[in-house]
Amino acid sequence: MPLSPFSLIIALGAVLGHLYLFRRLVWNVTPRRGPRVFAALLLGLMTLVLIARRYLQRTLPEAPGDVVELVSYSWMGVALCLVLAFAGLDVGRAVLALGRRLRPAPVVPTVDAERRRFLSQATAGGALALGGGLAGYGSWRAFSAPEVTELVVRIPKLPRALEGFSIVQLTDLHVGPFIQRRFMDELVRRANALKPDLVAITGDLVDGTVPRLGGFVAALGNLQARHGRFFVTGNHDYSSGAEAWVAHLDSLGIPSLRNRHVRIGDAGGAFDLVGVDDWHGGRRLGQKGYDLEQALAGRDPERAAVLLAHQPANFKVAAEQGVDLQISGHTHGGQLFPMTALIGLSWEHSAGHYRHGDSHIYVSRGCGFWGPPMRLGSPPELVKLVLTS
Repeated sequence: MPLSPFSLIIALGAVLGHLYLFRRLVWNVTPRRGPRVFAALLLGLMTLVLIARRYLQRTLPEAPGDVVELVSYSWMGVALCLVLAFAGLDVGRAVLALGRRLRPAPVVPTVDAERRRFLSQATAGGALALGGGLAGYGSWRAFSAPEVTELVVRIPKLPRALEGFSIVQLTDLHVGPFIQRRFMDELVRRANALKPDLVAITGDLVDGTVPRLGGFVAALGNLQARHGRFFVTGNHDYSSGAEAWVAHLDSLGIPSLRNRHVRIGDAGGAFDLVGVDDWHGGRRLGQKGYDLEQALAGRDPERAAVLLAHQPANFKVAAEQGVDLQISGHTHGGQLFPMTALIGLSWEHSAGHYRHGDSHIYVSRGCGFWGPPMRLGSPPELVKLVLTS
């Protein structure tokens, strides 16, 4: 099976990153052949594991597959932090060197090989300390309590009877080898403390099958909301078996909105809660996916509409078709630097609140994480949206 463009980027990054680390951590630090050979073999093995991780997870039994995921993604995060540390030190050294060239200075004596090696060893030690600190902080941030974002959203068509209606969003939990029942119980406790009228679970709930992860996800059955809990699929849910997960969530009292809408409220005032399947998940597996037209079919356009859609795609089209608020996730806000600075190049609506005319979209950074068990520059987020007319 050919690698996807994303997998090719990961593969290229793994090769170049490990070559860079080998040079800075080993080649420049020690002239001894034994450590160099050992490090080359070890870094080469980790490169192959990162490139082949998905194939290994699919073909190995469940327990060894989990070990591959835990080791490969943990090392991916640590290696990234080390590369960032070395790159930062290299940039700082280049700036200092440029500064020296731009101003007259006394001639600096030539540095001999031993002195150069000592400086390389000192730099490597500093980078290890800095990279280790970044990795430790990123891991702590990923598993720590999500920040609560509370935002008031004005929807002119909202009935007065529903003034102040609150929606708490859980998204991108990625339950799997890293995120398990303890994490889920604490997240549910924090969501309930926000006293939501409705809970929206907007996809990428899991990375694995129901038999493997169903007990962890069962914590969501303890969510409390007066007007219900609802789920829409994400791309990872498709690759984990969307039909089985929809059935499992239904058994927990959490219905799925698969290209359909439901009416929230009563005769005194209501709005339409619209849900669509993932934008890409179905297409990649040859299944039916996102269908906004079907989801909106038959609804009264005079009623306000809130759309749950995993990816922040097609928002302007949805807005022009009468959607007042779209609630999405998927991007993780980049999750890790430097992706946090680049995510806006891939997504027009990458994180936070945006508007198109009178319509709104909120894109959450997500409650969990995917890949490396770290967050740098994009902390996890629990969102509470309060609707007002």
